[in-house]
Amino acid sequence: MRLNNRNKASVYNFVHTMLLMLVIFGISAFLLNEYRFHAVGKESYILLVLPILMLVVFHLNGRQIFEYDSDGEALNFKNSNIIPFLDRPLHDEFPKYKLISYEIVTVFFIKRLYITISSKNSGSTILKYEISYLSQKEVNDLKISLNKVVKANEEKND
Repeated sequence: MRLNNRNKASVYNFVHTMLLMLVIFGISAFLLNEYRFHAVGKESYILLVLPILMLVVFHLNGRQIFEYDSDGEALNFKNSNIIPFLDRPLHDEFPKYKLISYEIVTVFFIKRLYITISSKNSGSTILKYEISYLSQKEVNDLKISLNKVVKANEEKND
């Protein structure tokens, strides 16, 4: 099964650009109010705080682009940001038989996928992917696919 949200990258770029413009507008409006017009009192700090908070939330949600491929004998995970220099993209590929378990953790609006794979050196390794920008249907499809692989691995081991 293949799953990706790369087709939504233009939407995420648009939202990011709009948030940056909102921050610049907020800073400009705040500075104009403080040093020139004095139209708004202490409420002018909202012009700074709100846009910056929205931009921080956008980036705290994590990497926007998630790709998953379970076709063939290997599982392939890619997780990248729409802004390439912000952080390094994650790319992991491993055989299906190494998958031990997975867990999807949701805290408020942040979703993370934790994959546990068997490792020769340390016994098991946990890989983390950010899936906050996947729709609920995509998350459910991902769960179904990973459940199939985990179940097949459990049957082989028994």
